[in-house]
Amino acid sequence: MSDTVHLPPGPNPPRLKGRGTATNHGGRYEATTSHAVDDGWGKSPDDDLPPLRTTLSIDTSRTVIAYNRSPDLGFDRAINPYRGCEHGCVYCYARPTHAYLGLSPGLDFESRLFIKPDAPAILRRELANPNYRPRPIALGTNTDPYQPTEQRLAITRSILETLLQHRHPVTITTKSARLLRDLDLLSALAAENLVSVAISLTTLDADLARKLEPRAATPSRRLKALAQLSAAAIPTAVMVAPVIPALTDHELETILESAAAAGVTGAGYILLRLPLEIKQLFQDWLQCHTPDREAHVLNAMRDMHGGRLYVGKFGERMCGSGPRADMLGQRFRLACARLRLNQSRQPLSTDRFRRPAGKQLSLI
Repeated sequence: MSDTVHLPPGPNPPRLKGRGTATNHGGRYEATTSHAVDDGWGKSPDDDLPPLRTTLSIDTSRTVIAYNRSPDLGFDRAINPYRGCEHGCVYCYARPTHAYLGLSPGLDFESRLFIKPDAPAILRRELANPNYRPRPIALGTNTDPYQPTEQRLAITRSILETLLQHRHPVTITTKSARLLRDLDLLSALAAENLVSVAISLTTLDADLARKLEPRAATPSRRLKALAQLSAAAIPTAVMVAPVIPALTDHELETILESAAAAGVTGAGYILLRLPLEIKQLFQDWLQCHTPDREAHVLNAMRDMHGGRLYVGKFGERMCGSGPRADMLGQRFRLACARLRLNQSRQPLSTDRFRRPAGKQLSLI
């Protein structure tokens, strides 16, 4: 199958303030798609449209712990309190999951969210299963657990409260400084070796970050959050993710140095991933924001995927292959060695787990 990107004819649509994409094409499972066009009658199809607002719907999933067997991941289970993400990161590899819901991986993904308000109760029930065996649960593997709507709903906080109550280990990955609200819970979990936190940084360029990740915290706020977490003795790491060749890859060492100065002890990186609909969304973004870099970025991606924009093969999808990808990995390893990152990483504790009490028969 060709990975050539085919965009609708005509100029790029106007960007919506605070949104990562400007398009809302249907997902790959839809029988028909439609595109707004100028019919020549002197009025743009985007004139007089109201601002795009975020809508919330209830997710009715019966379970909250999702399991995986991927050799690329350092965890085998995760919880995502939200489906869709208001941060609007144009490159987000989770965007195609909205197609399963009959929605667009474009604007729908960042404006039509599905929430799990009963996640703590379902989690408690799953932990109470006699067959359950504790291993670290990852928060933030698909969509950000601290995206803007979390400030009001506090679903992630309730999940952390449940995990703390039952002494269950958890890892967190986020682009938000909003997790500092839960410093009390994180400190309590860290005191029993039950938590580690990673904050991802794509770039230190605030202007570029705002275009790539319009509703995520600024790079400086993320670095300050890392410093506060480190000062509170909470194990922290930085994820340089995604690394975009020919656009942000030159910042790899600088990001690691800035994070090390903030006190982090661990680091990782992930190469830009362009599965399914992301190819078109990202090329649209390049044409709008960095048209002079478009060909260079896409050609570099092909260099790192055997001539294609993306290869979903285990062991390659997150780091690429070939000389250019090997050079990136070598740069990362040398910088980590120089900055003494990833020197020692104590596994999170599982022997403190307290299984929730199951249902008890009522006395008559």
